[in-house]
Amino acid sequence: MAGKKRIAVFSIDAKLGDEVRGATRYTFLCEQLACAGYEVDFITSRFQHWDKRFRDAATFDAGTDAFAVRFIEEPGYPKNICPQRIWSHHIAAKSARAYFDEHHDYDLIYCQIPPNDVAREIGRAAKRYGIPFVIDVNDLWPEAFRVAFDIPVVSDVLFWPLYRQARAAYDLADAIVGTSDEYASRAFADRPRDIPSITVYVGNDLAAFDAGARAHAAEVVKPEGEVWITYAGTLSACYDLVTLVRAVASAQRTDPRIKLKLLGDGAARPEIERAVAETGCDAELVGYMPYDVMAAWLCASDITVNSLVGKAAQSIVTKIGDYLAAGIPMVNTSKSAEFSAKVEADCFGVNVEPQSPDALAAALLELAAAPDARAQMGARARAVAEEQFDRPHAYRKTVELIDRLIEER
Repeated sequence: MAGKKRIAVFSIDAKLGDEVRGATRYTFLCEQLACAGYEVDFITSRFQHWDKRFRDAATFDAGTDAFAVRFIEEPGYPKNICPQRIWSHHIAAKSARAYFDEHHDYDLIYCQIPPNDVAREIGRAAKRYGIPFVIDVNDLWPEAFRVAFDIPVVSDVLFWPLYRQARAAYDLADAIVGTSDEYASRAFADRPRDIPSITVYVGNDLAAFDAGARAHAAEVVKPEGEVWITYAGTLSACYDLVTLVRAVASAQRTDPRIKLKLLGDGAARPEIERAVAETGCDAELVGYMPYDVMAAWLCASDITVNSLVGKAAQSIVTKIGDYLAAGIPMVNTSKSAEFSAKVEADCFGVNVEPQSPDALAAALLELAAAPDARAQMGARARAVAEEQFDRPHAYRKTVELIDRLIEER
């Protein structure tokens, strides 16, 4: 072990151990870095963001991981969008600063943003100790918050601290990794393009996806002749699922074979349930499920929907890799110029204007009536998943970037 280069990877919302929910992008990167010969510390919060509970650090077992897990403290919060979350991240930023003031024998620090203030404090620590600092842009704050709370002038004032924190964090970076080209470019809104920048989609591990789909295929019972329209992910204000319900209800009046499957959970569930009741949509809110079971549901489906509101800040979101892996066509309502162009260029689906039930219903009916076109788009979807979203291949770019930065140091 002597002589190994040491890397710290920070993420606030990771899935650890046998937890069901959480982000896996950064722990997967830790595994790859460990395989590349690095000694890796994964730093995260003891508060589990997805379940809104605290982990027991004393009993947590990371013995099967190829990296060490270090916890920092924060007070936690009850909901994704609430004042307590801002305060909790403020305390997490102080905890991160204290951690790196005590532990700074690293050759590189790799840090998720958001939270903006945590990334800023980690970046400041990296500068204090002369450590290369890489920011991974996983979301845009406060842009994402404005979807739920956008009042002229008031929102500008309220969210100004988040803008300021983001600018400060990006100014401290020695390299940028974005989960899309749009996200990577955000780092250069207020600074020159004088540092390396790459795009690595969140993606997935195709081997794990396929294994899960095979293992649980028999659990997904699909009546013969039905056409399943499926959404998988968080039920939140960013994802326009009420429009999806209305569109499917309209399409079902023309083609009763069409059924809607919503995989996931979130704060918008009551609103979606009301829309289902009001429209009479034949929909099943399946709820949150383990990843391998979700894979089986996606593979049993016929069409996926990337359903976002018109002003959503999201670009190429986490679920896209899983949608593509299922090998079925996608209807995209995101206004992201980058992803809309990708849908068209790579021929794995169709773009539809967001928040238009009629346009979405028309697209769903057209695809439902065209099994050959669905098969062609599905084959392209799977090919794109294999070429661009499979983590064991795609994340090599990140490891190579880290190699270069450490060598240059």
